[in-house]
Amino acid sequence: MSYPPSTYRSATTSTLAVVSLLFGIGCWFVLPVIGAIVAVVCGHLARGEIRRATPGSVEGDGLALTGLILGYTHLALFVLAVVLVFSFIALGLSLGVHFLHWSW
Repeated sequence: MSYPPSTYRSATTSTLAVVSLLFGIGCWFVLPVIGAIVAVVCGHLARGEIRRATPGSVEGDGLALTGLILGYTHLALFVLAVVLVFSFIALGLSLGVHFLHWSW
């Protein structure tokens, strides 16, 4: 007795989604800004790949979304930190000039 060939195809996980997740996690520990940028780019590419594929053939949307969230959160906190550092430097310079009675 022979069985008919199976038409079931297992879904594959998007490699870009996995890369996005790994760099999203890695940007918090190993590669601060570069990892976040890679996570965001790969996350968007993975979500596009998953949407364009036939339904059910490519998985990993949750992985890509998690990579995007981690990457964007890291970039937002980095930009906030840079703005705060420059604000404190500007404030310190203005207070220093004021208290030392220097005139520019």
